[in-house]
Amino acid sequence: MLNKTIKRFYKQADVAEAEGGFAIHLDGRPIKTPAIRQLIVPSRALAEAMAAEWNEQGEEVFPALMPMTQLASTAVDRIGPERAVIQEQMAKFATTDLLCYRAEFPPDLVGRQTSQWQPLLDWAAQTLGAALVVTAGIMAVEQPKAALIALNAHLDGYDVWRLTVAQAACAASGSLVLALALADGRLTGTETFELSQLDETYQIEQWGEDYEAADRRDVLKRDILAAERLLTLI
Repeated sequence: MLNKTIKRFYKQADVAEAEGGFAIHLDGRPIKTPAIRQLIVPSRALAEAMAAEWNEQGEEVFPALMPMTQLASTAVDRIGPERAVIQEQMAKFATTDLLCYRAEFPPDLVGRQTSQWQPLLDWAAQTLGAALVVTAGIMAVEQPKAALIALNAHLDGYDVWRLTVAQAACAASGSLVLALALADGRLTGTETFELSQLDETYQIEQWGEDYEAADRRDVLKRDILAAERLLTLI
């Protein structure tokens, strides 16, 4: 799987059983990851979705239009081999988790953050054993070590594929709590996106939205929805 646009060099993509799962064959040859690893996925449903992405390409192959193939390649090339590093990177989101930083005003935004974000922090505390500290304003607040350890322990319980879901959602949402809620089925992809964009949505309601901001939001939503779809297919 390449990261740049290339001319289509195959006629048909098919799913084939392979040791440890399922592979995608292009004209009978298995595809590999950018790191030249065998791209084996755990379910036929995911393999079929990936094969469909390849078959839907036209005269040129656009990797950006193949989110399942991209996420699967990430799982095999990065998440699995570099798991400790990936979890460390994700843990940093918890130290400055979006849901923990609240506005001081106006009151309607403060109320919106409390009513929509606090239930997720309560869930993290009660279900995951991770009680995170909330602050108002932009000054950093130190999170309890016990909470960070609990969040990392929860990540330890994920297989490579669910961790890939969480990593993608974490990067797009800016919140480890939201990412875990998505990976655990507590939130849908749309809910995850909307909660991650609560502040931005409020500003848009007040002042409108420019094209560049809209494009950025579209990319983030696409990434979160792709993570959700991967979750349903593994």
